[in-house]
Amino acid sequence: MKIYTKTGDKGQTSLFGGKRVPKHDVRIEAYGTVDELNSYIGLIRDQEIDKESIDILIEIQDRLFTVGSILATEPGNTKVKVPQINEEDIILLENEIDKMNEHLPEMRSFVLPGGHTTVSYCHITRCVCRRAERIVSHLSEIEEVEVIVLQYLNRLSDYLFVLARKIVVDKAVDEVLWKPRM
Repeated sequence: MKIYTKTGDKGQTSLFGGKRVPKHDVRIEAYGTVDELNSYIGLIRDQEIDKESIDILIEIQDRLFTVGSILATEPGNTKVKVPQINEEDIILLENEIDKMNEHLPEMRSFVLPGGHTTVSYCHITRCVCRRAERIVSHLSEIEEVEVIVLQYLNRLSDYLFVLARKIVVDKAVDEVLWKPRM
């Protein structure tokens, strides 16, 4: 398989199913940002964290490829078989969030991102996830997008926030609370 096809040399690309669109199309922006998100999750996975978190992150990366496939397929195209996100994928994230939260101090304030490189990577990844969610939300105003895709991204950003807090505890670093000056 050749890596370069030269079909995108004039600023267009193909969706699954063959439709050509500009590379700046909001649909391309959406799945491109999901791809960026997936790469950042790989960066977190490459850190010194517990095996259970690594396993969940691999599952999340798999699901993000599914999200990308869904977003790369024009709505209504039934000729292309695409994997799907389902309710169990969201439940997995919720269960992981709940499990991590059991061992975390109660939140009484916003926290400042940082304290450890891995914690910072989680917060950067959470921000990329939120950006992906915003772009997919914008896309949903233009074309049909499965609601479960937005739900998954929303829950994933929550997961990444709680994972950052868990790593603060695991690494025994300080969680700096935001204290607004009034």
